[in-house]
Amino acid sequence: MESVEIFGYFAMIVVLISMLMTDIKKLRITNSIASLMFLIYGLFLSAYPIVVMNALVIMINLYKLYKTK
Repeated sequence: MESVEIFGYFAMIVVLISMLMTDIKKLRITNSIASLMFLIYGLFLSAYPIVVMNALVIMINLYKLYKTK
């Protein structure tokens, strides 16, 4: 198993952890970290749909965090 693949599995685990959270602020922060990880993973694979989708998820999470202050 290559290190890039291991990184992808780790990102997947962080997404799953974020989905278990009940505090929406913590969920959005953790999910943004996971999305950043998947964005990096997508760059390693040159999989630009993964990069774009996760960049959009990060922007949505940051916007929602900003609006909840």
